[in-house]
Amino acid sequence: MSSNTYDLIAIGRTSVDIYPLQYGVGLEDVQTFQKFLGGSATNVSIAAARHGLKSAIITRTGNDPFGKYIHKELKSLGVDDRFVSSVPELLTPVVFCEIFPPDNFPLYFYRKPKAPDLVINVDELDLAAISEAKIYWSTVTGLSEEPSRSAHFAAWKARGRKKHTVLDLDYRPMFWQSPAQATEQIAQALQYVTVAVGNKEECDVAVGESIPERAADALLERGVELAIVKQGPKGVMAKTRDEMVEVAPYQVEVLNGLGAGDGFGGALCYGLLNGLSLEEMLRFANIAGAIVATRLECSTAMPTTAEVNAILKEKYGEK
Repeated sequence: MSSNTYDLIAIGRTSVDIYPLQYGVGLEDVQTFQKFLGGSATNVSIAAARHGLKSAIITRTGNDPFGKYIHKELKSLGVDDRFVSSVPELLTPVVFCEIFPPDNFPLYFYRKPKAPDLVINVDELDLAAISEAKIYWSTVTGLSEEPSRSAHFAAWKARGRKKHTVLDLDYRPMFWQSPAQATEQIAQALQYVTVAVGNKEECDVAVGESIPERAADALLERGVELAIVKQGPKGVMAKTRDEMVEVAPYQVEVLNGLGAGDGFGGALCYGLLNGLSLEEMLRFANIAGAIVATRLECSTAMPTTAEVNAILKEKYGEK
């Protein structure tokens, strides 16, 4: 493993998030907005960087001012942008949301005719870097269209089901022709990954099970070594072949829940690489996600390790 090896390489969505500064009203009544860097895989790479991990993102943008903004923000947030390129004929995606705390945050994706992050081609991948990365993080969205789908499978094959090959079951129906199409692609993807993480609804699409323990068992039966099922207000459970752990939620006043799962993901990466026990890792990731939910934005809302540890110490007496 070379000295240039990344702690994390993520592949997937990037966007400019246009979030309202007025809450509890529809977009038609919002007066002012603020833009942030967004996209699930992008947010995970940022969250990991906030915990001191050397991270990079594989994605594509339009050749436009928003594409330049994404490069600028990635660098400022500590993520290597060398694997980010532009697709000249397409525009950088933008995403609007509405904020109705505590649990309603409608999203509006502007990704037509096609999002650049779905035009990731096999011949553009640095397969050596992907293979050497300590963690390789993919999302289900990347399987929804070609050429991104083929690029994902090429990367997994090059990596060879190496430890810490993660699939985020991040299923969003607007990106797919049908749930059945997603189920088919996820079934193939699970042959190549060692960690799967998703909520109950995403597990249902992936393996036809939404009861957490049964969903985890179904993922393990497909060869995954660690299955993590997020249960929202009921906390999170994880299972390996030898251990099952459930962690209660960390209660917060939610402002915007959209980035919580990505904050959880980046913190999970930290736990995987720092020798935390399964329970310690889930507690750490749970609190990281909860902190993000108290903030408006996603990317710049990702907490530092010190912020998470301060709450761990207060709640559990941990260092």
